[in-house]
Amino acid sequence: MTALAGTPTPVPEGDRSRRASLAVLCAGTLMTILDGNIVTVAMPAIQNDLGFSGPGLAWVVNAYLIAFGGLLLLAGRLGDLVGRKRMFTAGLAVFTVASVLCGVATGQGMLVAARALQGVGGAMTSAVVLGMLVTLFPEPREQARAIAVFSAVGAAGGALGTFLGGALTQLVGWHWIFLINLPIGAAALWAAVRVLAPEQGSGLGRGADYPGAALVTGALMLTVYVIVGAADRDGTATALLALLAAALFTGFVLRQARAARPLLRLRLFGSRLLSGANAVQILMIATMYGFQFIGALYLQRVLGYGELATGTAFLPAPVVIGLLMLGLSARTVGRFGPYRVLLAGLALIAVGMALLGRAPAEGSYAVDFLPAMLLMSVGFAAAMPALTGLAMSGVRAEDGGLASGLFNTTQVVGGSLGLAVLTTLAASRTNDALTTGTELLPATAEGYRLAFRTAAVIATAALLLAAAVLRDREDRRDAEG
Repeated sequence: MTALAGTPTPVPEGDRSRRASLAVLCAGTLMTILDGNIVTVAMPAIQNDLGFSGPGLAWVVNAYLIAFGGLLLLAGRLGDLVGRKRMFTAGLAVFTVASVLCGVATGQGMLVAARALQGVGGAMTSAVVLGMLVTLFPEPREQARAIAVFSAVGAAGGALGTFLGGALTQLVGWHWIFLINLPIGAAALWAAVRVLAPEQGSGLGRGADYPGAALVTGALMLTVYVIVGAADRDGTATALLALLAAALFTGFVLRQARAARPLLRLRLFGSRLLSGANAVQILMIATMYGFQFIGALYLQRVLGYGELATGTAFLPAPVVIGLLMLGLSARTVGRFGPYRVLLAGLALIAVGMALLGRAPAEGSYAVDFLPAMLLMSVGFAAAMPALTGLAMSGVRAEDGGLASGLFNTTQVVGGSLGLAVLTTLAASRTNDALTTGTELLPATAEGYRLAFRTAAVIATAALLLAAAVLRDREDRRDAEG
C-alpha cells in the first residue's frame, strides 16, 4: 500500500489531532451507513402506519439508494474542487435535516422525498471520506491502521443498523430510526467544524465538467433504478432502461476523453489495483448486503423471530467485525500483505454463504445461522480493509475525492445488485414450490436457500477475480522468493 502521490492536503499537527479527525470521519460515515440498513427491519411498521403498497414500500429504500449512488462521483469531484471538509460538513447538515423530515413524515410522498434528500446528504459526506483519510495518514503503517478503524466502523455499522432498527421500532416506533440522527448529526457537525483541518480545493475555476456530471449522474441513477426495480417491471422495459443507462455511460466516457477538464480522469482506470478492487467490491458487497437482507427475512419468516429478536440475532456480527478490524486487521495486513488477507477473507465469506445454503425450514439459530454468520464476519473483517487499501493505493492527491466517490459508488451498485438478484431468485423459487403443493414455510425456506447458494457463487467469483487481478509486485516477489 502506498500513500497518495502529489501535494497533500494540510494535515493537523500531532497524533491527537489526527485521531480526533479520524473519529469525526468515522462518526459521519457510521451515521450514513446505519441509516442505509436501519430501515430494513422497520419496513412492515412503516407500511402499516403510512399505508404503502408492496411496490410502493420499496421506494423507501430505493429513493435513498438512487440519490446516494447517483451523486457519489459528482460529490467526490466537487469535494476535490471546493475542499473536502466543506463537502463533508455540508453533507452532514443535509443528512441531519433530511433525517428529521423523515422522522416527522406523515405521508408516503413526504417520506420518500426526505429519503431521497438523505441520499444526497449521504453522498456528499461519504464521497470524500477515504480521500481525507489517506491524506491524513500518508505513512503506510498508519494508513493501514486508520483504514482498519474506518472499515470496522462501516462494516459493524451495517449490522448494527439491523439491531437498532428492530429495537427502536419495537420500543418507541419507526419514526425514531430517523429522529435519532438529530443529536448524532448535530454533534458530528459541531466536531467536524472544530476538528477537521481547513483545506483549499483546487477551485471551481478548474471546472467540474457539468455536462459530464449530468451524464454520469443520470447513468448511475438509472442503473440503480433498473436494478432495484427489476422485479416490478416486465423484461422489455428493464432491457430498454438498461440500454438507456448504457448509452448515458457511453456518452459520459466519450465526453471525458475529449473534455479539457474532465470530471473523471479516465487514466484512473489505468490502475489495475483501483479497477480490480472496485470490481471485486461489487461482488463482495452484493454477497454481504444480500446476506443481511435475506438473513433477516429467514429469521423472521422461517424461524419466527420478531423485530427486536432479529436485530439482536445480528449483534454478534458487528462485535466480531469491530474487534477483529481494530485489533488484528492492520497487523495482519502488514505481516501478510493485503492480497493474501483479502483472499483468505473472501474464502471465508464463500464458505459461510455455502453453509447458509443448507439452512432448513425447521432450523435453529445456534446451529444453522450463527456459525455461518460468524464465519462471514471474520472473512469480511479481513477482506474489507485489505480491499480498501488496495483500491486507494497509488491514487494521486488531487484525485482522492474522486477515487473515494468511485469506491463508494461500487458499494451501492453491488448492494443494489445483490439485493435485486437474490430477492428475485428467492421469491421465484418460493412461488415455484408453492405451485407444486409445497407448504408455505418449507417453500419460503427453499427460496432463501437458493438465494444463499447463489450468494456463495458470487463470493467465489469475487475470490477468483481478486486472485487473478489484485496480486501486486511485492506479493509476486515474496512468492518467487
